[in-house]
Amino acid sequence: MNTMVRFITLVTLLTFIAACEPAQPPAPETSHQSPKNFAFTNVAVVNIARNLGEIAEAQTVLVVGDRITTVGATSAVTVPSGFVEIDGTNQFLMAGLTEMHGHVPPASSFGQLPERYLDDVLFMYVANGITTVRGMLGYPHQLQLKQDITEGKRTGPTLYLAGPSFNGNSIESPEKATQRVIEQRDQGWDLLKVHPGLTLSEYQAMAKTARDANIDFAGHVPKDVGLEVALTEGQRTIDHLDGYLEAIDALNRPASKYELDYLVDLTLRHGAAVVPTQALWATIIGASDIEQLRQYEEIDYVPEAVRAGWFNYLEEPSLGYFNAEAAAIQQDNRQRLIRALFDGGVPMIFGTDAPQLFSVPGFSALREIAVLHDAGIPLAGILHSATVAAGEYFADKDLFGRVAEGHRADLVLLQQNPLEDPAALAGRSGVMVAGQWLDRATIDNQLEAIRAAGMRKSANFKPE
Repeated sequence: MNTMVRFITLVTLLTFIAACEPAQPPAPETSHQSPKNFAFTNVAVVNIARNLGEIAEAQTVLVVGDRITTVGATSAVTVPSGFVEIDGTNQFLMAGLTEMHGHVPPASSFGQLPERYLDDVLFMYVANGITTVRGMLGYPHQLQLKQDITEGKRTGPTLYLAGPSFNGNSIESPEKATQRVIEQRDQGWDLLKVHPGLTLSEYQAMAKTARDANIDFAGHVPKDVGLEVALTEGQRTIDHLDGYLEAIDALNRPASKYELDYLVDLTLRHGAAVVPTQALWATIIGASDIEQLRQYEEIDYVPEAVRAGWFNYLEEPSLGYFNAEAAAIQQDNRQRLIRALFDGGVPMIFGTDAPQLFSVPGFSALREIAVLHDAGIPLAGILHSATVAAGEYFADKDLFGRVAEGHRADLVLLQQNPLEDPAALAGRSGVMVAGQWLDRATIDNQLEAIRAAGMRKSANFKPE
């Protein structure tokens, strides 16, 4: 069994473990009061382009319901009566981030997970400024969960959801692939998720039907398909840079600049985007520092059984942690590849694949930003991938990703300039998700409740 298949098996197992945990105390309730209108006054607005960002000082931003209605100089904007004013002096306001390869547990009403776990995952996304999530593995009743968030019955990010995945176990023929595409389109899923295991004929049947049905497909690149075919068939995003190094046979040797240029040109030719998930993949292939992973403070927020699975993964003898040289080569190739793709103009959209191995929802964004920055990608480019680029991807569904009139009111108020410091997102004064304002005190109180509900026994917890 190869590393990727083993990893996907582990993810499935951890979901099952979490589902079998004893019920937790109910999550702290978030009040859903009548909608309020807000005014962020005297704030520095962060405007982001692909390679640079600009700060507009002394701005006022008005929010009515779930929409930004006005952005202008504080000296020229009058705050209407009845608006809740949020003083933005010496602070920075940017668009909320998008997690383009995230996961959402099955809806608790389906009975597979305690309500605590689901609500905690949703809140951790929002608490860390992740206001939109492209869920990349559908479960029954998730579409109802999406509706509940839209209607204000739950607090969480706006969800765009892939249906249950197309993989070697769920699809046994081209005809089944065709049927499943139509079923998922009619059920209302936003896109199709591709996992390993599809044969070439099954993949091509899925792709043709998806094009005819006008529904995107995204995710992995099955081994029998390969990168060039996936791009030719119109896969909208290639997640995890899957299939790239395989296409030039450079998993265990340094890739040449010529080979990287070939991959850039190939991707540009077909107009696909990439969702790198660099931090998680460093963990999967064995390139991360084990002791550093074990000391991540944010793992306080996940259940003990899930943590145990993560720690056990590090002990798996056939993984990269027992071949450090090969892992380092592959990680260096991945970092050089994402820099080449970015510099070459390939669209990059931000994702972390949370919650997965040491990738805790929301918190994982800072880990990913740091790894992408280490690859040489400017902070403006990284933030663009998580805001503007994601909004462009979903332009047919809604308007979001900028601090601009008409955009969904997904906003993060920061104490530091995010264009200057990759850790600035940790200093949030508050987060607005679709017009709902969560100040820092509210965020901290609920995060502490999540931490208290967790079962981590000590900072040095390690399963036997």
